Amino acid sequence: MTQISLAQANTIIEATLAKAAELKLNPLCVVVVDAGGHTISAQRQDGSPFMRIEIARGKAFGAAATGADTRKLNQAAIERPHFVNAFVALTGGNMIPVPGGVAIKTKDGDFVGAVGVSGDTSDNDELVAKVGIEAAGFVSDNA
Repeated sequence: MTQISLAQANTIIEATLAKAAELKLNPLCVVVVDAGGHTISAQRQDGSPFMRIEIARGKAFGAAATGADTRKLNQAAIERPHFVNAFVALTGGNMIPVPGGVAIKTKDGDFVGAVGVSGDTSDNDELVAKVGIEAAGFVSDNA
């Protein structure tokens, strides 16, 4: 079974933050988790509000819990709010069902973890997360 190494997690974070700098995004927090939702690596940029790291982790946790991007969870929250609210409660409030959490898969399609980004718009958070995933040799959920 493929796992995300610390070096690969750090590559994801570095590439994510580099793309964010290129796009002149707000300060970000980036968290990479393994398939079980355990944090491998996390970084909080200077100037990022204190709760952003927890939000980024919640996005990563949500993607890990479902094996899919949190954009799908966001849509489910609109269509079936009672289910998603119950699911968030089951995670002890650890899941954030908004875009910016992206599933990480091998090129063969095996789920190996997730990255969560918080600090700019959810669309931008998701965009830079996918760049980071690709930089480490993985693919995103909807690649």
